[in-house]
Amino acid sequence: MKNILIIGFLICSLFPAASQDNVIDEVVWVVGDESILLSDIENQRMMMQSQGQRFDGDPYCFIPEQVAIQKLYLNQAKLDSVVINETSVIQELDRRMNIFINRIGSREKLEEYFNQKYSQIREMQKETVREEMTVQRMQQQLIGEIKLTPADIRKFYNQILKDSLPNIPATVEIQIITYEPKIPFEETDAIKSRLRDFTEQVNSGKMTFSSLARLYSEDKGSAVRGGELGFQPKGSWLPEFATAAFNLNDSRRVSNIVETEYGFHIIQLIEKRGDRVNCRHILLRPKVSEKELNEAMIKMDSLYVDLNVGKFTFDEAATYVSYDKDTRNNKGLMVNQNYESNYVNTPKFELGELPQEIGKIVYDMKVGEISKPFTMITDKQKEVVAIIKLRAKTEAHKANMTDDYQMLKGMVEARKREELLKDWITKKQKSTYIRISEKWRNCDFQFPGWIK
Repeated sequence: MKNILIIGFLICSLFPAASQDNVIDEVVWVVGDESILLSDIENQRMMMQSQGQRFDGDPYCFIPEQVAIQKLYLNQAKLDSVVINETSVIQELDRRMNIFINRIGSREKLEEYFNQKYSQIREMQKETVREEMTVQRMQQQLIGEIKLTPADIRKFYNQILKDSLPNIPATVEIQIITYEPKIPFEETDAIKSRLRDFTEQVNSGKMTFSSLARLYSEDKGSAVRGGELGFQPKGSWLPEFATAAFNLNDSRRVSNIVETEYGFHIIQLIEKRGDRVNCRHILLRPKVSEKELNEAMIKMDSLYVDLNVGKFTFDEAATYVSYDKDTRNNKGLMVNQNYESNYVNTPKFELGELPQEIGKIVYDMKVGEISKPFTMITDKQKEVVAIIKLRAKTEAHKANMTDDYQMLKGMVEARKREELLKDWITKKQKSTYIRISEKWRNCDFQFPGWIK
């Protein structure tokens, strides 16, 4: 299906290809009072090609048409006075720049890649972000609220070819109880001593903070960038960490040791910008000893026995015993936090979405069964002992009205959105000045109304 909602891949994306010096530039399309240049199309083609993206047809037809569609939305946004709040633009720009830095490795490598200063790169991307957000807002305004009834969903289900219905993979719902082994005081003291030594090395000029982060930080995601976290608002970090980071005013100083649920940190300020701050950190995590791990396993073995003889329910144990603060107030029920999942913010998980240790155990379990204790690493990289209960399981199947109503509703909404936008584009073409160079007209366009 051709995607008429496409906006994120367009010209001046986060991964622009270098302009070809041997291309003589020319205006090949005009939409309203906006021009589309040959260099724009060539750059976009090269960028998509370098990333292995497949073209939906001839790139010299597909790319300019997608750009032209965006121009139609932007033209309508001007007429309707659709304006994106500057703060929203900056926040989204910061988010994307952080992603880009994460992928390329560091701010220095980013500057090397573009052969520009970081401030210039940001400015180059800012207008692109604004346009993309404007298009999204315009699309939302054009579509409005889509109201569907159960009858609409049922009609769609009855009309669609059964072979066209999606295959729904097996899903499970799991309750969990975790127990965190105690960390000996000696281990905690040793961690703090190492961090104090790092601070002294930075203050004395013996080592830079970023070098120490690359060598020793246990936050592997930021360690490769010298501990840099990118610009973040206060609410995006844990309160203890955010307080320490936002209280820093001197980039030459290192914070006191900060303890969070992830471990122990020291922090160095890079830059403050309004209500956001960019900093580096070094994270060290205390290690669980074999002795403490064995003691935790014994306690959870005892709990396993009590659960199976009915001394108390799994719900009760999860609520009053479990160390997992994210699930204990929900009777131990795990919630899918994978934002790329079809089941995000629900208790359903595909087996491949579960932590590896849980996935291996739950595979052979029956509904209602309680596992024996096992060790696992949490999303906060802590080693814990856990017990799980398989609350529910849905086998792999073709989508149906009984089990998959919400998913089918989403399919109907998506089709309705696409139909509404297609109709709008067709009408907008008729009232918009469009000129295409003669040699660019011989295309099988998705919307034939470009040629008048």
